[in-house]
Amino acid sequence: MRDYYEDLWERLPDELAPPDQAMRRRFALANVRAGDRALDLGCGAGDLTDALAGAGAAAVGVEVAEAALRRARARHPALEFRLAPVDGPLPLDDSSFDIVWASEVIEHVADTARWLSEVRRVLAPSGRLLLTTPSHGRLRLAVGGMERYSEPLGDHLHLYTARSLRGLLHEFGFDQVQVRSVGGPPLLRRMLTASAVR
Repeated sequence: MRDYYEDLWERLPDELAPPDQAMRRRFALANVRAGDRALDLGCGAGDLTDALAGAGAAAVGVEVAEAALRRARARHPALEFRLAPVDGPLPLDDSSFDIVWASEVIEHVADTARWLSEVRRVLAPSGRLLLTTPSHGRLRLAVGGMERYSEPLGDHLHLYTARSLRGLLHEFGFDQVQVRSVGGPPLLRRMLTASAVR
């Protein structure tokens, strides 16, 4: 799996235009406060890590591909970035963050139970998980077809609805779970935003 992401990040152009980047950035910044210790889990090239730091958070980016971290470090040399194993524990201390920000990550995770357990471990008591993931409501799947969102050789391993994501976060002991569908017309929203408290 690591080889897949290393190859992907080697091939991606330097100037990326991730989908709904402005909407994701607004969601993150609306939920971060100056002084927060923030983890950008799945930080990619580090641009949202930099946005969190710009909002006054002590931000750290973590990624599974060294190729992505090389970009992040070159673009944002003043920030801290760390490599994490694809299927192992995060290289971070218990209760070390007030916020874990994971944008467009959870759908790529093979072992969601382990990943969420690690998120809970590194969050301080009353820490906040903020995440985004593509929305896959029934109408959206009916209109676009399953293949559009889950290609046989693609890296999206899980499809989420607002209901399934809410249930998952509750199952892992998160409180004050809020999941919203955003971006696009009603019933065809393309993204889920979620916040939850440890």
